[in-house]
Amino acid sequence: MNLVFLGPPGAGKGTIASEAKSTFDIPHISTGDLFRSNIKGGTELGKQVQAILASGDLVPDSVTIAMVEQRLAESDAQKGFILDGFPRTIAQADALAGMRDVDAVINFVLDREQIVARLSGRRVCKSTGRTYHVLYNPPKVEGIDDETGEELIQRDDDKPEAILNRLSVYEAQTEPLIAYYRAKNLLIDIDASPSPQVVLASLVEALKK
Repeated sequence: MNLVFLGPPGAGKGTIASEAKSTFDIPHISTGDLFRSNIKGGTELGKQVQAILASGDLVPDSVTIAMVEQRLAESDAQKGFILDGFPRTIAQADALAGMRDVDAVINFVLDREQIVARLSGRRVCKSTGRTYHVLYNPPKVEGIDDETGEELIQRDDDKPEAILNRLSVYEAQTEPLIAYYRAKNLLIDIDASPSPQVVLASLVEALKK
């Protein structure tokens, strides 16, 4: 099964993908991970990405497409895949259509209020990177790391105004893609507000239809 996952920050796409890959026995391919592994492995594409990112520019479609194409050619992706973070543009979607047929595009839907509640509740221990959530995974003592006793911080990009900005960027970028896949009858909307287990069950059910 060849799947594409779309969804705003905070929709839990990565969590669902890591569960779904076991359920369907197919690899979860995230463009962020691809960039990191190519940079770490010192590949030709990795060197290009590193130079582009170091100069503060965005990685062009051509480089991202080449990286995904290489990954989809690997043996574990022959019986299917979950793509997360690709495609991001119509040009990337057209390129993907030229590589492999897509069976379904899952659009994880979550309203703005819930996204802000999920992301703005995150708290981090600066020295260890351990994360908590004020609602879903609070520390034993409010505002204090369980193990080090340090004060927890809220990252700048987890503050509501930064989250709303990220959402606006995501919506502007993804709206054309949602319309593109809806027109091809490939889009399946899934409510991302329940627990990951419930969302995964909805996904499995939707793919049976």
